[in-house]
Amino acid sequence: MKKQYQITKRRAAEEFAAWAKTNEVPIQLTIPTVGIAELAQQSLGDLLRAVAKIFIGSVMENEVEQLAGKRSERMLGRGAYRWGSEEGFCVIDGQKVPVDRPRVRSRQHDREIPLGSYALFQKASLLEETVWQKVMYGLTMRSYKEVVQQFAEAYGLEKSTTSEHFIEASRHKLDQLMKRTLKDIPLAAMLVDGTIFQGQHLIVAIGIDRLGNKIVLGLRQGAVENAAVVQDLFGELAERGVDFNQPRLYLLDGSKALRTAVIAYAGDAAFIQRCQVHKIRNVASYLPEGKRPAVKFRMRAAYQMEEAADARNALYKLHDELNEENPSAAASLAEGLDETLTLLELRVTRRLRNTLSSTNAIESGFSTVAKICAQVKRWQGSDHRLRWVASGILFAESRWNKIHGYRHMPMLVKVLDAAWMRRTGKAAAAVAA
Repeated sequence: MKKQYQITKRRAAEEFAAWAKTNEVPIQLTIPTVGIAELAQQSLGDLLRAVAKIFIGSVMENEVEQLAGKRSERMLGRGAYRWGSEEGFCVIDGQKVPVDRPRVRSRQHDREIPLGSYALFQKASLLEETVWQKVMYGLTMRSYKEVVQQFAEAYGLEKSTTSEHFIEASRHKLDQLMKRTLKDIPLAAMLVDGTIFQGQHLIVAIGIDRLGNKIVLGLRQGAVENAAVVQDLFGELAERGVDFNQPRLYLLDGSKALRTAVIAYAGDAAFIQRCQVHKIRNVASYLPEGKRPAVKFRMRAAYQMEEAADARNALYKLHDELNEENPSAAASLAEGLDETLTLLELRVTRRLRNTLSSTNAIESGFSTVAKICAQVKRWQGSDHRLRWVASGILFAESRWNKIHGYRHMPMLVKVLDAAWMRRTGKAAAAVAA
């Protein structure tokens, strides 16, 4: 019975929202002057919240009049009648605030008619989204009530209740991330990177469209970072609309598992750019502290050259020198060296090359996730990690700007198409058709 009532309330809210869009009915507020000056002196926010409560009562009364007519006024064909009132609540500023809700009963069906306005003003999503937003900005469950409560009579702000709202909100965010369609997003580049988070490997894919916007495409959690986990992620992206047959730049951190998965799905359409920051860091890790700055400087200088041939010669010269004193560092430099020069080979503008030659775009997202997830003191099973990580990465996405050099993205698309055509002898437009 309770479930059926909830469904009826949801439908009533939807019908009321649809009716309100097509019917311009003025709402008159009767605001008592007693206490207004006192509230205004305390804070304008207190006054506005008091007015909001009066407004909600007026909207509900207006709906009752639409159903049962005005009080003490004859109404032919009246299909419903007033049936008193009872204590209820509405949601204002993410807080449950008690209100008196009027009740209406149907004459024909002899049952109560749920008020769509009342259902609309107490939607759980109003609470859940507020809780989610405030937690993303660093508010903890324990301090939520003390910080947020602005109505003396507000309730439902205890730690356990707040936690329940966040669980529902974060689960919705995770579902939103995993299911949103990617079919109509013209992806020019894809950044794929993994990080160890609380003992678990997390793989995140971020897309960059032809306008320079960054979009979180998906994420996967696994015990280790392997090709199977990444291919599973790519399979899901393909189902949601990503066309891996289109020429695209794939920016990777150097993981063999990531590279294997990209080649398996995209084949000749994949132009892989290895992260230069990771490469420099990996080579330096084999060297004594005293020799690291000089090697880092020479590698950065090589990557800043305008011609790929010059950069390659500089790096091979460094490789030969390292091979004499530290073969492990030399081997690290040689491994995948050509793929660190992909953007140079494509002759992309320096501004765009500086942006797309490292995985900093994902790293900044990971730092946001780490900061948000620092609130969690004890990790549990099920979807606990995924919910928090999805929330954190979507929150980071909402704050991202276009990439530096976004005005040159059409040039990147053009050179990728040309390079792919030379590689395969096909035209990208034919594949798109």
